[in-house]
Amino acid sequence: MKNFTFKINENNYGVKIVSHEDNVIELEVNGTSYSVKMKEEVKTIKTPTLVRKPSIKSIEPINVKSTASVEKIIAPIPGVIMSIHVKVGDTIKVGDVVLVLEAMKMENSITSEKSGVVSAIHVAVGQQVLQSEVMIELE
Repeated sequence: MKNFTFKINENNYGVKIVSHEDNVIELEVNGTSYSVKMKEEVKTIKTPTLVRKPSIKSIEPINVKSTASVEKIIAPIPGVIMSIHVKVGDTIKVGDVVLVLEAMKMENSITSEKSGVVSAIHVAVGQQVLQSEVMIELE
């Protein structure tokens, strides 16, 4: 398998690893065969692979009516929409929870900073959003 040369106290040693199974290694040192049993099995470290579901395409906003005074609820941080607690036409007050956004394995309740009627919802459950992306519009 592999050959190594060691120098110990000015003496050279040629080491050849013949086989390695579980915690037993067969090797030759300067032509003499040895069977070495390790105390513990060598653990192989695997690098984890990040697996993500493909992001859902953003949906077209549902507009009820358009007015000049539109308030927008934007994503404060990037994340995934876990649930939406309002629908188009709902009247909401300041402090009402409008949706839940998961970011870094933490669920964040997004509340309304203004009162109004929901005029458009630009996100869907499971959708990934970026920071400052418009999620909900109020009139």
